[in-house]
Amino acid sequence: MAERYFVVREDLLPEAIVKTFRVLDMLKRGEAETVHEAVERVGLSRSAFYKYKDGVYALDQIERERIVTISMDLEHRAGILSKVLAYVAECEGNVLTIHQSIPLQGLANVVISVDISGLSAPLPVLIDGIRKQDGVRRAAVAGQG
Repeated sequence: MAERYFVVREDLLPEAIVKTFRVLDMLKRGEAETVHEAVERVGLSRSAFYKYKDGVYALDQIERERIVTISMDLEHRAGILSKVLAYVAECEGNVLTIHQSIPLQGLANVVISVDISGLSAPLPVLIDGIRKQDGVRRAAVAGQG
């Protein structure tokens, strides 16, 4: 069964879910050092926190977290991937994963997942800039979520 998501007003949510979000927020802001401390402060059991913690997000948080998968063919020469990664970082993209195939006929396929929520330029500008890097033969968005 596919995952389904709902947007629900906070006052309609069960108390445990609202408190779980408060615990996550306290931990993120450094207002509590441990889960134990945070759940005690909001009056939530640890079991309820662990039950809901991976499924509770604020709508504005989801909108900011954007991940794109970029597939590239790079020439098999030292430093090319490093330059691409440096360029992504320069554009304020956050590389989450890197997968590189073994080079065949002088080319290696590299697939990177990038958090683009803080990107300093639109995605097409990032892709075009990657394509212009020395040794990049092809770069394209393979997926976006």
